[in-house]
Amino acid sequence: MRVLVRAIFPTEAGNRAVKDPNFIKNIQGFIENNKAEAAYFTTINGERSCNFVVDMPSTDMMPAIAEPFFEMGARVEMQPVMNFEDLKKGLSAAIK
Repeated sequence: MRVLVRAIFPTEAGNRAVKDPNFIKNIQGFIENNKAEAAYFTTINGERSCNFVVDMPSTDMMPAIAEPFFEMGARVEMQPVMNFEDLKKGLSAAIK
């Protein structure tokens, strides 16, 4: 299942994270290990955030995906998402 993983860093935790010399290496490792389809970085309500689209074959992967960000002081949100092809397929089945 395609999932949007959002790690939101409160100001103090974000300040510590970006000053850590391994921060970029850790983010890159997350992207590579989870074969992220996309990675975006922005602010949400004034706080730093990392947003990744990953494939989660089973829900037992949730702790492994979230834990690295929890350890950096982030809040983590996960929600299923669709791309356009998924939407077309789903709507086609729904309106039959």
